Amino acid sequence: MTDLEEARLFFGRDRYAMETTGIDIVEVKEKYAKCILKVEDKHLNVADTVMGGAIFTLADFTFAVASNFKQGHAVSVNSTINFFRPAKGSHLTAESEIIKDGRSIINYNINVRDDQEKLVATVNITGMRLGN
Repeated sequence: MTDLEEARLFFGRDRYAMETTGIDIVEVKEKYAKCILKVEDKHLNVADTVMGGAIFTLADFTFAVASNFKQGHAVSVNSTINFFRPAKGSHLTAESEIIKDGRSIINYNINVRDDQEKLVATVNITGMRLGN
């Protein structure tokens, strides 16, 4: 089984992100994840743009995959999101970048881009490793 297949199987238990929201893991490796959200009507707000909560869920799930896959368990303790523009197109992609990889505290930046490669939002997430 490949790492991608293993990650999809493991995180498939995250029913909100993968089933309800429809996020898919497209790439995973140690301390890194890339996830995609195909934009559907259920993700749109009253202004017909992708709701901020859907964008944040994509980023938060990407953090979860990057920080938990084959590394034990970590939870977020603080998150900050900055929105830059409404998303355009049919999908959003979130990609993680590890900033700090401490024994107990970790920090990631998650960049969310639309299908035109425009930066829609950045999310900075600080997490704590459990059991350390």
